Amino acid sequence: MSNFVHLHLHSQYSLLDGAIKIKDLVEKAKELNMPAVAVTDHGNMFGSYELYKTAKEAGIKPLIGQEFYVAPRSRFEKEKDKDKEPFHLVLIAKNQEGLKNLIKLSSLGFIEGFYYRPRIDKELLAKYSKGLICLSACVQGEIPYYLIRGEEEKAYKAAKFFKEIFGDDFYLEVQNHGLDEEKKANEKIFELAKKLDIKVVATNDAHYIEKEDADAHEILLCIQTKSTIDNPRRFKFPNKEFYFKTDKEMQELFVGYPQVITNTLEVAEKVDENIKMGSDTYLLPKYQVPKGETFDSYLRKLAFEGLEKRLKQTYKKLVKRLDLLKSGKVKKDPYLIEHCKEYEIKHTVHETNIYKINYDTSFRENLKKYKIKHIEKIS
Repeated sequence: MSNFVHLHLHSQYSLLDGAIKIKDLVEKAKELNMPAVAVTDHGNMFGSYELYKTAKEAGIKPLIGQEFYVAPRSRFEKEKDKDKEPFHLVLIAKNQEGLKNLIKLSSLGFIEGFYYRPRIDKELLAKYSKGLICLSACVQGEIPYYLIRGEEEKAYKAAKFFKEIFGDDFYLEVQNHGLDEEKKANEKIFELAKKLDIKVVATNDAHYIEKEDADAHEILLCIQTKSTIDNPRRFKFPNKEFYFKTDKEMQELFVGYPQVITNTLEVAEKVDENIKMGSDTYLLPKYQVPKGETFDSYLRKLAFEGLEKRLKQTYKKLVKRLDLLKSGKVKKDPYLIEHCKEYEIKHTVHETNIYKINYDTSFRENLKKYKIKHIEKIS
């Protein structure tokens, strides 16, 4: 079994940024004998159920996560010069409560914090932290951001906050794509980890499966930024190292720090393999109809009550038409139904044959043409 698990990864649901298809991801993880795999898309959980279903079928533990955008101040503050560039933070659901909180945070990012991107803040993190594993993210995370700029006190304060909120489920994250800023951040991260007794994990911020997929990924970025591959000033990744690396490749990147590799297994093992999603978690109420009613009869009753309330002036005429339709005296072939829709049938309840019809003169003429006279007599 692999000693490394990918905990920071962007699928095609990181729209126009990630190029990894969930099916290909799971196949690759299985090929490399990895016991689990995470998807942590930017700002959304769009691929979470597909990962859950596909990974479960393949016998791999799905790690449901998201890379969140965290507002530098409050999620409610939205000034261009101060709030446009949020920090990054990775959260992974540890158990069912964690999944619920992950979904809550993801939703609130759109509902309350959206400013260029869906954003949360530290207030929400403190409120919905239970059942979540937290990673400090890439160089755009708050802690490495401050460390790279020499603001070590701010980095220390941020790390202490996350440690207090998530406890032993907070991990400092190191990456090595051969970038100078990563090297600078990593040195300080290991020092900070020792000061605050925080474990460190290695990730690779994967955006595509194979190294040779980097060229296709660049084209994807061109589409995102409305640029061309020939533009020397276009946005692009610094190199071709952001792929789904093997256990061996990751170990070679962190020689002397074997714990950052094996700690990824610790994170994966913390995640409850019995987390449920989708059809496994439907919690629909058992609706109790009044005594003497069936679901069909009660639905019909409610529909007619609503009809009477909405159309007091024409209710009795409509009831006669509805009864005729229900009786079968009026021909109900597919062509007629489509024709009715064309002439503004406003509402249909198929299960009870209830139709609310608004028709004009040409519709009457078509009823004559098809020798359907019952409706015409009621006017």
